[in-house]
Amino acid sequence: MQKIFTTSAVGQQNDRDSPSSPAATTAATPYDDCSTTPLLDPGLYIVATPIGNLEDITLRALRVLRTADRILCEDTRRTGQLLNHFSIKTSMTSFHLHNENQKLSRVVEELQRGAALALVSDAGIPAINDPGGQLIAAAVEQGLNVVPIPGPSATLTALTASGLNMANFTFCGFIEAKSGARVKQFTKWKDLESTLIFFVSPHALLGALDDAVAVFGEERRCCLARELTKTHEEFWRSTLSEALVEFKERGPRGEFTLVIEGSTGGEGEEATDEEVLVVLKQLIEEGTAPSQAARQVALDLNVNKKRVYALSLQLK
Repeated sequence: MQKIFTTSAVGQQNDRDSPSSPAATTAATPYDDCSTTPLLDPGLYIVATPIGNLEDITLRALRVLRTADRILCEDTRRTGQLLNHFSIKTSMTSFHLHNENQKLSRVVEELQRGAALALVSDAGIPAINDPGGQLIAAAVEQGLNVVPIPGPSATLTALTASGLNMANFTFCGFIEAKSGARVKQFTKWKDLESTLIFFVSPHALLGALDDAVAVFGEERRCCLARELTKTHEEFWRSTLSEALVEFKERGPRGEFTLVIEGSTGGEGEEATDEEVLVVLKQLIEEGTAPSQAARQVALDLNVNKKRVYALSLQLK
């Protein structure tokens, strides 16, 4: 398969990590006059924010952020940079993974009293692998007004430029950090016919590609989307095996979204011996007794117990 390498300068005006830089000051700032901007109805507004290029923010998002009673932020410093760039003065409150449970009831009570609150994450659509899911569920359960404000999404941005099937896809979240967990994760998805989308950090990319080759096969097509909408945006399209070779040579830099072709070889393929051994070794190294590890692997990977026990003898 011919390797296709593509880079793009789209997004060169802005960078998510430095939205207040001089290069980012060229974007328009509509709705500057709050006196002419209609007030919001009470409710929770789920506001998508740029994933890199500040010009991707929508006019509707700017209006909501400007007129909300308060903004719930994953990181007030990151959101503060965005608000400063667009001269938005709305007050912010931290609302993240480590305090969501603690603040949930108070925020719901505030919504019940008629507040209009905006929920944002550091980038993209809130609550998709980000804090906010519990709050949204609680607001819906209480019959409160929940309003999505659509916008940038790393998942869909990577998919649309991947060249892979867009009619049927599955977002699989972040790739696991440890090899054994990754193999279990990949094995869960490998027989799906839908295109698979993962988030992966640069330091985990090579290990993830190595395990992906072992589980999905060398010739499974993929697209690695890097630094989406930023100055160094790049789409690397080929096979998993060629991706592993490529990024071993040049080293992974930046944030990646990995898009993998869906299965075309039928259903029900069993895990390979290599996959079984990787997960077994991981469990045993974590302190699980070999016999218990074998039972767990047989259950997790849906393989014959006797086969797993036989393979476990290779690790002794």
